[in-house]
Amino acid sequence: MRILSSDVHEHIGKEITVSGWLHKKRLLGGLTFISLRDRRGLVQIVIQNKDEVEKLRGMQIGTVLEVGGTVKDEPRAPGGAELHEATLTVLVPVTEEPPIEIDKPLSHKSDNLDTLFDYRVIGLRNLQEAKVFKIRAGLLKYLREFLTGQEFVEINTPKILAGATEGGAEVFKVDYFGREAVLAQSPQFYKQIMTGVFERVFEIAPAYRAELSATTRHVSEVTMLDIEMGFIDGHENVLDMVQDMTHYALTKTYEDFADELKSLNAPELVLTKKFPRYTVAEIHEMYTKATGTDTTKEKDMTPDEEKWICAYTKEHDGSEAVFVTHFPVEAMKFYHRVNPDDPSTVMWADLLFRGVEIATCPQRENNYEKLVEQMKKAGLDPEHPGYKYYLQAFKHGLPEHGGCGYGIDRLVQKTIGLANIKEAILFPRDINRLAP
Repeated sequence: MRILSSDVHEHIGKEITVSGWLHKKRLLGGLTFISLRDRRGLVQIVIQNKDEVEKLRGMQIGTVLEVGGTVKDEPRAPGGAELHEATLTVLVPVTEEPPIEIDKPLSHKSDNLDTLFDYRVIGLRNLQEAKVFKIRAGLLKYLREFLTGQEFVEINTPKILAGATEGGAEVFKVDYFGREAVLAQSPQFYKQIMTGVFERVFEIAPAYRAELSATTRHVSEVTMLDIEMGFIDGHENVLDMVQDMTHYALTKTYEDFADELKSLNAPELVLTKKFPRYTVAEIHEMYTKATGTDTTKEKDMTPDEEKWICAYTKEHDGSEAVFVTHFPVEAMKFYHRVNPDDPSTVMWADLLFRGVEIATCPQRENNYEKLVEQMKKAGLDPEHPGYKYYLQAFKHGLPEHGGCGYGIDRLVQKTIGLANIKEAILFPRDINRLAP
């Protein structure tokens, strides 16, 4: 029976079998030591028999091995134990020298990122690199846990559409059997439609943005969490739900992946249960006063303002997460609800975390006539096949609803403290990269 690396220490004095990849080999004082990697980590193996050592001749890192041996207590070894009197079986030989050394830290400096991604297939076998994606999986697990606990139903929506959800030109166009289609920028219309079925829905899926942006925070294919909830009692309902979900996922991740986060030098989490909330106008005024740079005429937040307000709330409110509310009506999407108490603003907030926007959280306009009016005002054709079925749902009754589009890649990046969003993605896609 195969024993995993994390359980080896439970079998002191017994003969066991382990299987995995050759991760490292070294010669010390006439003894050959190898490290074997499996899904749980590493196990150290001491090879004394010359015939067994000979089996490793010409074998490179990545060779798949089955190893039998007796477990000995060894505090200096991974897990506090190692295998002695080892016998080796080479299951899959690897004779080609690897292009990078996966047993050493891989450089994440900006000028080395292309090399990092060119050798991603091998580099992900590095234990530190793998931790990034275990943490990512944990965050996704806790987001799902929270949402299903709040009676959200997980859905899957099309990624090939007849028209651009958001309007504009930043879409990837594809030939769909002789007709022009686009890759989905978001599941916006579908998740709204589904509030007429399940009331509360969410989706975790890729979205596509044809932005000519080569920054540390933009990629062409992103993973988004989209949620939508019906029968809301105002915009605050939406913000509270997104807040509680974020608090749950981050605190659980910092509890359950404490060792991994520490080894990756992740920053300590500073978070309150209720996130501070500031209006766009308030932040413009505060930032202008503090820095001398006038942003009071800006429709949106500038990147530097996003960093500044997160630093401010961390110091003054004890939270690295903050909601920015009451965006000006000039910046609205056609499906946003105009603020009835202040028609110059929209029922829309952004969630910022550690200096970057993580989520956009609006209340939607659910009145059919008002929605059509806002669509026409935005220069969109309600009869276009990309819109008419969306509007059908409103004709037949959608409750007041709202939700968010939530960037998973940015959340992972900022949770761990990575410098570039691409480091948080297994195989990133940007304006220059289509492989691996």
